[in-house]
Amino acid sequence: QVQLVESGGGLVQAGGSLRLSCAASGRTFSSYAMGWFRQAPGQEREFVAGINWSGNTHYADSVKGRFTISRDNAKNTAYLQMNSLKREDTAVYYCATPANPTGWVPFRKYEYGYWGQGTQVTVSS
Repeated sequence: QVQLVESGGGLVQAGGSLRLSCAASGRTFSSYAMGWFRQAPGQEREFVAGINWSGNTHYADSVKGRFTISRDNAKNTAYLQMNSLKREDTAVYYCATPANPTGWVPFRKYEYGYWGQGTQVTVSS
C-alpha cells in the first residue's frame, strides 16, 4: 500500500522560505513521478510542481523561479523548496504520486492516484 507523508509546513513571513518533504513508502519510489499540489480555502486544488522518475521537472507559472522540486531516491523522499514566499502561497500543500509509471511529468489531478494528508503553509505579511 502506497503511503505519502508530508512535513515541513508552518508559518513564515512574506519573502521567507520553507522546505516541504514527502516521505513515500509501499513501492519502488524511484520508478514513479512525484508532484505537489496546493489548495487554498474556497479554491480548487491546483498543481504546483512535478518531477518524473528521471528528474525532469515542471512548474506552475505562479511558482516558477521561486519553488524547486527535487527527489532523493535513496531516502524515498521528495522535496519542495519554496523561496520568496508570498501571501498568495498560503494553502494546504499535498504530495501526490501516480498509480502507474509515466515517462512525462504529470500535472493534472487525475493523473495522480495517491495523495498525502497535506501540510499547512501560511505566509504572513
